[in-house]
Amino acid sequence: MANWLFVSTMALLLAPLYIWCFRALPRERWQIICAIPVKKMIDGSWQGLNLTYYGFFNATALCAAVTLVFILTASAGVDFIVLALIITVLLGFCLPGSRLIARWVEKKPHTFSVGAAAFLGTVLGPWLVLLIETAAEPFLTISFETMAVVSALMVGYTLGEGIGRLACISFGCCYGRPMDQMPRVVQRNFSWMAFTYTGNTKKIAYAHQWDGRRIFAIQALTAVFYSLGALAGTLLYLNGRYPWAYFFCLLVTQGWRFLSEFLRSDYRGDRKISVYQIMSVLTLPYAVVVLLVFPSSATGVNVLAGLHVLWNPAAILFLQALWITMFVRTGKSRVTGSLLSFHVHPDRV
Repeated sequence: MANWLFVSTMALLLAPLYIWCFRALPRERWQIICAIPVKKMIDGSWQGLNLTYYGFFNATALCAAVTLVFILTASAGVDFIVLALIITVLLGFCLPGSRLIARWVEKKPHTFSVGAAAFLGTVLGPWLVLLIETAAEPFLTISFETMAVVSALMVGYTLGEGIGRLACISFGCCYGRPMDQMPRVVQRNFSWMAFTYTGNTKKIAYAHQWDGRRIFAIQALTAVFYSLGALAGTLLYLNGRYPWAYFFCLLVTQGWRFLSEFLRSDYRGDRKISVYQIMSVLTLPYAVVVLLVFPSSATGVNVLAGLHVLWNPAAILFLQALWITMFVRTGKSRVTGSLLSFHVHPDRV
């Protein structure tokens, strides 16, 4: 009963967030949070640094994912300190590495790819967990089941991917085709599933000049699909089925990544099947190898015990530091600029 209540609460929190975001974020107002003056110009105005909702939603998605991982692993009896170390090292590899892969694929110096980060995390994650498990037992006298952590990381990643699509909607990237270019069956039955972007600083505006046109809302579909996958994966995990939760969430995310790119119009490289799609397909047989190498035994999972991790000051501080780091890393806009001017209201002096 507690497991179903926990998953239902997650769904009730996500539903109103998605409904509002799908309506609001395509508008021009919801791309840039603020501009910070950084350099004074000759004419007296200031050059501004734009902080974006893209960074806000990426940071929020990461923290939501890590929070879910904390709860799941704590439910399985994994120590918080070990998990915080795993996440820190994993992000230390994935974030810089994903930028390098994205630059290689898209030939752009100022870009970031969640798909590349996911591929690196999927490949490196199990072995990193095994390495830390091997070191933790003799030095920290802490032991845990590798598959319990690997599976929780995959479930959390699925939720983070879902919420992270809100960043794409705000920035206007990862967009679909115009509705009038979609198959007739989609135009006829899913005409309501469309975004109309406004603002010439959205990526869809300067890359394709499609602002003002009705665009198939592939990001919204992906957000809902991934989030439902995360909810199902959470339920499997809380019932002690770690391998099933791991493979199901990986199949949902990587299978849909391969299929959904055929419905997207943003640049993903010069190939008909992109490098990101190839990466996503390769993770599926790799996951089978992981399941064979890391066997799992059903253990007791107590979600109520897992929720106690949220009362741990160290966990709260870790999440805050993670949010700030991710926001600073992805929220500083490199492709938009601003000019600011300030004045005094004489009637208020």
